[in-house]
Amino acid sequence: MKIFPAIVLSGCIALSTLVSCRAIVSVMNDDKVIAQVGKHRLTQSDVRPFIPEGTSPDDSVRIVMRYINVWASEQIFADEAEKRLSKEEKDVTEELEEYRMALLRYRYEQRYINERLDTVITEEEIEDYYNAHAESFIAEVPVVKARFMRISKDSPNLSLIRKKMSSEKTEDLIEADSIAYSSADRYTDYGEKWIDMVELAKDFDTDYGSLLSSMRNSFIETTDAYGKVNVAYISEYVKAGDVLPMEYCENEIREILIGTRKHKLVTDLERDLMEDARDKGKLVIY
Repeated sequence: MKIFPAIVLSGCIALSTLVSCRAIVSVMNDDKVIAQVGKHRLTQSDVRPFIPEGTSPDDSVRIVMRYINVWASEQIFADEAEKRLSKEEKDVTEELEEYRMALLRYRYEQRYINERLDTVITEEEIEDYYNAHAESFIAEVPVVKARFMRISKDSPNLSLIRKKMSSEKTEDLIEADSIAYSSADRYTDYGEKWIDMVELAKDFDTDYGSLLSSMRNSFIETTDAYGKVNVAYISEYVKAGDVLPMEYCENEIREILIGTRKHKLVTDLERDLMEDARDKGKLVIY
C-alpha cells in the first residue's frame, strides 16, 4: 500500500542531466505541466519567475528541480495531513484569523512608526544613556586602538615605519603612512576607531588569544611563512571585563534609543486607540 501520492515529472526536466538548451527555452516560454502530485499540478509559468534573466541552462535546471522538490514536498505533506487528520484537527479557521489580526496589527504599527519615528540621535543623548548604563557595556574581549603594517622582513624601512607608527605626533603618523605606501604590503591606521582584538587578529591570521600573548610594550609583531613581518602598535587598550569606551558603544546605543522610541510610539498608539474607542462608545465593558 502506497502512503504518499505519486510525483509525476513531465517533459525533459525529470532528469537534469538530459535537459537541453531547447528544453530550458521551453520551460521559460511555454505553460505546460512540469510536475504533478495527485491532483496538484505545477506549470512552467509557476517556476518562470524564479529563474533570473541570463541564467545558464545548467543553473536553470538546478533552480527548477530545487523548486519542484520543495513544491512536491509541501503538496505531499498537505495531502497526507488532509487524509490522516480529523475534521476538528483540520479546522484552522481560528488560527488563520489570529494570524491575520496579528499581521494587520504589525503592518499598521510599522506604517505608523515609519510616518512618525524621529531617527536623529544626538551625541548628548548617547552620552547620557552611556553614563546611566555603563555597567551594561562590558568588554567580552579586549578592544583596542591600533595601527597595523605588513612588510618584508628585509625592508630597509621596517624600523623607521615601526618607530613612526608608534608616535602620537601627527607629522610622524603622516610620514609613516607615506613611507609605508611605497614600502609595505599593507598599512592600516585604524585611527580613533576602536576595534576588538578578534578583528585585529584577522590581520595576523591567528586567534586573539595568541595575539595577546605576543604583545610586548604595546607592540605585537610576528613573521609569517612568506617572510612578511606583521606589526601592530596598540595605542589604547581596554581589557576584557572592563567597561567599553563610549565611542565603541555608540552604534549599539543609537539602536537602543531608536528601539525605545519605536516602543513608545506603539504604546502610545495602543493607549490612544483604546481611549478613543471608549470615548466614542465603541468599546463597552460590561
